[in-house]
Amino acid sequence: MSRNIVIFDTTLRDGEQAPGCSMNLQEKLEVAKRLEKLGVDVMEAGFPVSSPGDLESVRAIAGIIRDCTVAGLARSLEKDIDAVREALAGAASPRVHIFLATSPVHMEYKLKMSPEQVFEQAAAAVKYAKKFCGDVEFSAEDAFRSDPGFVCRVFGAAIEAGALTVNFPDTVGYAMPAEFGERIKYVKEHTPHMEKARLSVHCHNDLGLAVANSIAAVENGADQVECTINGIGERAGNASLEELVMAMRVRKDYFSADTRIDSAQIYAASRLVSQVTGVKVQPNKAIVGDNAFAHEAGIHQHGVMEKRETYEIMTPESIGIPKNRMVLGKHSGRHALEERLKELGLAVDAETLELVFAEFKDLADKKKLVSDRDLEALVMGTAAAVPETWKLDHWAVNTGSALGASGAIRLRHKNGDSRKVISMGDGPVDSIFRAINQIIGREPELELYEIGAITGGSSSQGETMVKIGWEDRHWNGRGVSTDVLESSIKAYLSAINAMEWELASRKK
Repeated sequence: MSRNIVIFDTTLRDGEQAPGCSMNLQEKLEVAKRLEKLGVDVMEAGFPVSSPGDLESVRAIAGIIRDCTVAGLARSLEKDIDAVREALAGAASPRVHIFLATSPVHMEYKLKMSPEQVFEQAAAAVKYAKKFCGDVEFSAEDAFRSDPGFVCRVFGAAIEAGALTVNFPDTVGYAMPAEFGERIKYVKEHTPHMEKARLSVHCHNDLGLAVANSIAAVENGADQVECTINGIGERAGNASLEELVMAMRVRKDYFSADTRIDSAQIYAASRLVSQVTGVKVQPNKAIVGDNAFAHEAGIHQHGVMEKRETYEIMTPESIGIPKNRMVLGKHSGRHALEERLKELGLAVDAETLELVFAEFKDLADKKKLVSDRDLEALVMGTAAAVPETWKLDHWAVNTGSALGASGAIRLRHKNGDSRKVISMGDGPVDSIFRAINQIIGREPELELYEIGAITGGSSSQGETMVKIGWEDRHWNGRGVSTDVLESSIKAYLSAINAMEWELASRKK
């Protein structure tokens, strides 16, 4: 009989903590809705005590998610647990996720606590959280580098105090698959009251073994795996959700285990997370990379055309990768667009559809055919956008090898005012960005600027990613246009608007 493995997704917490992966509230809500549609069992929405913004984002996510459990992270402290309780008050199925380190190095140098103090605090924290929430998970941070007997003892106390899940993390990605599997088997067999709780694992990818270690854990009795979309997360990242799910799905004969994930939603979830974080998926990434289903070698092409299974162990459609059917153009109507978006797994509400349709018609006037990737870019850029404090009205640049560069831009403020500035710069992009800074009255640091093509050909849309910083805060921006300068302006304005919106929200 096939076991069901619980998928605990921490893209919105551990994934978002990775450098460069921060998301604004609207983006987090879009990712949360996509995770719910994907079918994750648990989504960890954030670490509420870490900041007022994180608490509010967890509260907002808990208020809209109904088909899966929403978890909030807390240290083994009453103030942390109270923050999670407040944030998850509106959740249909809340979970308090408590953690406390158990390894000698963490206890001595970080916690400055004895093993007995850690044991007592873990049990007390679970007992406190259990007063407010029926579903409590306890994690022994750095469990793999901890004494196995001590971890089992702490887990037993946590379960006796009411924890329904105990989590065994390889926090620094140190384990090898065989020994990690053996450790999970040991914990399963030696933890008091283990039959009353699920055993979870949370593996990091510092040695590139997060997925392999998670699979070894499943083979040895783990009931839950903690993972992220695209494997994003602290340092080298976490176990990749798509790789874990498809390994079990493709090799059912080996695992006798599966998940409730709707694999046809994987690609759309991967693309959304990539778009909102600005972190591109490497081309050779398993499952969701651009080359995952690409065949260039003649022998491979011939084999696939004769029999797909010669070189493909799963179909592109099984993870929701669309076929490149170039069927939409400037004469296509709203209904055709809506149907194609549904086929791509990009369902949008009526208001968003109107915005996307307007952008689509504008793009179709510039290109003969609009590809699936073009549509995806339009939806991603519209659905997760923050309110526009500044809107692009007009721009122009003048540049040449002997002239330098000057940029002129006119922006319209949300209050209706229009402002125009002309600025000199080291190049056309620099001159325009300087002009925008003069208009908004701030000079944020440009920390990242990347530009690429969404599809091939001279009429391809340019996709620009930027990251800006101001007063120890960071914002991502993304812009798409058939003109690379315009895509750069849109990306910068996107980041500026995210900054302005957050700074204005703080003042309220």
